Amino acid sequence: MADPNMSEVERIFKQFDANGDGKISSSELGDALKQLGSASPDEIQKMMSEIDTDGDGFISFNEFAEFHRANSGLMKDISKIF
Repeated sequence: MADPNMSEVERIFKQFDANGDGKISSSELGDALKQLGSASPDEIQKMMSEIDTDGDGFISFNEFAEFHRANSGLMKDISKIF
Protein backbone atom coordinates (compact mmCIF):
# COMPACT_ATOMS: atom_id res chain seq x y z
CA MET A 1 0.00 0.00 0.00
CA ALA A 2 1.38 3.40 -0.96
CA ASP A 3 2.06 5.99 1.68
CA PRO A 4 -0.66 8.68 1.34
CA ASN A 5 1.89 11.32 2.37
CA MET A 6 4.30 10.43 -0.45
CA SER A 7 2.83 13.06 -2.79
CA GLU A 8 3.45 15.68 -0.09
CA VAL A 9 7.01 14.42 0.39
CA GLU A 10 7.58 14.61 -3.36
CA ARG A 11 6.14 18.13 -3.54
CA ILE A 12 8.47 19.37 -0.78
CA PHE A 13 11.44 17.52 -2.29
CA LYS A 14 10.85 19.32 -5.61
CA GLN A 15 10.85 22.67 -3.78
CA PHE A 16 14.30 21.87 -2.37
CA ASP A 17 15.59 20.38 -5.67
CA ALA A 18 15.74 23.74 -7.45
CA ASN A 19 17.46 22.50 -10.62
CA GLY A 20 15.24 19.42 -10.94
CA ASP A 21 18.07 16.89 -11.22
CA GLY A 22 16.48 14.50 -8.71
CA LYS A 23 18.86 15.23 -5.84
CA ILE A 24 19.37 18.04 -3.36
CA SER A 25 22.83 19.61 -3.18
CA SER A 26 24.15 21.44 -0.15
CA SER A 27 23.63 24.77 -1.95
CA GLU A 28 20.00 23.87 -2.74
CA LEU A 29 19.49 22.83 0.88
CA GLY A 30 21.05 26.12 2.02
CA ASP A 31 18.78 28.15 -0.26
CA ALA A 32 15.70 26.33 1.04
CA LEU A 33 16.78 26.76 4.66
CA LYS A 34 17.30 30.49 4.08
CA GLN A 35 13.60 30.68 3.18
CA LEU A 36 12.91 29.08 6.55
CA GLY A 37 15.14 31.62 8.30
CA SER A 38 17.84 29.13 9.36
CA ALA A 39 20.88 28.87 7.15
CA SER A 40 24.28 29.10 8.83
CA PRO A 41 26.95 27.07 7.03
CA ASP A 42 27.29 24.85 10.11
CA GLU A 43 23.54 24.13 10.17
CA ILE A 44 23.53 23.30 6.46
CA GLN A 45 26.48 20.93 6.83
CA LYS A 46 24.91 19.27 9.88
CA MET A 47 21.64 18.68 8.04
CA MET A 48 23.45 17.38 4.95
CA SER A 49 25.42 14.88 7.01
CA GLU A 50 22.26 13.79 8.84
CA ILE A 51 20.07 13.34 5.75
CA ASP A 52 22.72 12.20 3.21
CA THR A 53 23.04 8.71 4.65
CA ASP A 54 25.06 7.26 1.74
CA GLY A 55 27.62 10.09 1.93
CA ASP A 56 27.59 10.97 -1.77
CA GLY A 57 27.19 14.70 -1.10
CA PHE A 58 23.58 14.84 -2.27
CA ILE A 59 20.19 14.08 -0.74
CA SER A 60 18.29 11.58 -2.86
CA PHE A 61 14.52 11.34 -2.84
CA ASN A 62 14.72 8.12 -0.78
CA GLU A 63 16.97 9.78 1.82
CA PHE A 64 14.62 12.77 1.94
CA ALA A 65 11.58 10.49 2.34
CA GLU A 66 13.29 8.60 5.17
CA PHE A 67 14.12 11.89 6.92
CA HIS A 68 10.48 12.92 6.45
CA ARG A 69 9.24 9.71 8.08
CA ALA A 70 11.62 10.12 11.01
CA ASN A 71 10.80 13.82 11.50
CA SER A 72 7.13 14.09 10.60
CA GLY A 73 6.43 16.99 12.97
CA LEU A 74 9.23 19.10 11.53
CA MET A 75 8.20 18.25 7.98
CA LYS A 76 4.59 19.26 8.68
CA ASP A 77 5.88 22.69 9.66
CA ILE A 78 8.05 22.86 6.54
CA SER A 79 5.14 21.84 4.31
CA LYS A 80 3.18 24.87 5.58
CA ILE A 81 5.94 27.16 4.32
CA PHE A 82 6.52 25.45 0.98
